[in-house]
Amino acid sequence: MKSAEKTTDAAAPIYRMEALTKTYQTEAVKVHALRGVTAEIPAGEFTVLLGASGSGKSTLLNILGGLDTATSGRAWFKGQELTSMSDRDLTRYRRDHVGFVFQFYNLVPSLTARENVALVTEVAAHPMTPEEALERVGLAHRMDHFPAEMSGGEQQRVAIARAIAKRPEVLLCDEPTGALDSKTGVQVLEALEKINIDLGTSTMVITHNAGIQAMAHRVVFFADGDISEIRVNDHRIDPSQIEW
Repeated sequence: MKSAEKTTDAAAPIYRMEALTKTYQTEAVKVHALRGVTAEIPAGEFTVLLGASGSGKSTLLNILGGLDTATSGRAWFKGQELTSMSDRDLTRYRRDHVGFVFQFYNLVPSLTARENVALVTEVAAHPMTPEEALERVGLAHRMDHFPAEMSGGEQQRVAIARAIAKRPEVLLCDEPTGALDSKTGVQVLEALEKINIDLGTSTMVITHNAGIQAMAHRVVFFADGDISEIRVNDHRIDPSQIEW
């Protein structure tokens, strides 16, 4: 067991949401993906989002990441209102402040790990080098390998290196271990935790694996498009102790 490194209740919010809704209109029916979400996410924490498929987790993460827009309600990033931003402003926000990690790695197969990470460092304002980013996820020895020469866990860690190379304040991860076995999943979680601790990057992870909640500072439970509970962990476990 390890104690929470931060005083969670005292941390300033990096995200704040107020009555946030999202409705998708299909030909036959309206789908209410979010139903008035109101919450705060403190800065610097490792937050896990849990809930059944269709409960609203990914929709919320996409809105907070500037990939989608809300139907109604408001959301803020460090005092900047995301829900009032133009498309141009959201693009700038994503570029300057947010790193994304998804279940599928989205690496360019014809580029090495180093070159995949360099795609981000070439456009970021104050990036770390591709070498530093890959070293931070334990892949200094695999920099010149192509994705096809790497395991699934290694490819996901390249994706994490690419996401953190621009030094984002927030890392948003949607099922980052969903396609991995337990051993490689633990390696990915260890890499994410190291980034959170070493760089102070606010990290939000969507998962269906309930065991992952035990390593988080804060766990946000979703049901039917809204938050049903928020739980703060007084004691956290290492990723290696998670039961899959």
